[in-house]
Amino acid sequence: MKNVISASRRTDLVSFYYEWLAEALRREEARFFHHGLRSVVRVNLSPAEVHSLVLWSKNFKPLLENRLDLRKLLKKYDQIYFHFTITGLGGTFLERLAPPPEVALKQLPGLLEIAGRPERISIRFDPIVFWLERGKLKTNFDFFQVLAEALGKLQLRTVRFSFTQWYKKALTRAGRAGLIFFEPSFEEKKELVSRLVEIARKHNLELLSCSQKEIASLPGIKASACIDGSLLKELHPRKEPASIRKDHTQRPDCLCTESIDIGSYTQSCPTACLYCYANPKIKVAQDQDKESFLSRTDV
Repeated sequence: MKNVISASRRTDLVSFYYEWLAEALRREEARFFHHGLRSVVRVNLSPAEVHSLVLWSKNFKPLLENRLDLRKLLKKYDQIYFHFTITGLGGTFLERLAPPPEVALKQLPGLLEIAGRPERISIRFDPIVFWLERGKLKTNFDFFQVLAEALGKLQLRTVRFSFTQWYKKALTRAGRAGLIFFEPSFEEKKELVSRLVEIARKHNLELLSCSQKEIASLPGIKASACIDGSLLKELHPRKEPASIRKDHTQRPDCLCTESIDIGSYTQSCPTACLYCYANPKIKVAQDQDKESFLSRTDV
């Protein structure tokens, strides 16, 4: 059975390491340092061995501009599936080097052209963040209305979301930045989810909750397998099967099926998301970055 390749949960290869990605696709082999194995590993990227290539990013501009022939290099693979994260926080002190939301949304038509069909694009409104600024509660929650309208017009249907999970290193980073995060109660989350569901229905969107079982159990929400072997088989141009076994390298609540991730934590992600669990080498935002955003996310 061919492999599903993930590029990448660990860092934003498309946005910041497209030179590395293009070279790996050109030589049909990825070489990277694996923290868990504490060694360099090699992954065969020959089209004959790859079922689907799953690309994760907050900024697909290098691909859309065909830098280093990325688009041409991808054409030799049977199927490309996209996870595009648009939280509404791009360009703020929370996601310093992610594109502003209006810029990210303009990338969708070009991405749809490459994907070939809307089912091969999953939008990630992930995470939903709450924090306190000068005694006021701030959030990106209300951006979902704007996002849903844009997706509906393009007939994109799948949105994955989660509420922020503050891991230890993210808490440390947030503390250094002076960020006071706020954690809604489960009852408050239930009310928020009901509002998401109402908006999603108006725009024919399917909502999936990523690695949060209690949220996935709520009406109108499905549990997410962000890499889903059954779906990738259905979308494959020849319906070739992919593994449907659970990926045991992921969190217990993660329902993803098996894939090989070719990113490395040594490829430090400069997007600088304060809530990020993946990368400990993030620089703290400057005060002026914060100030420029205070008026944009009132609840």
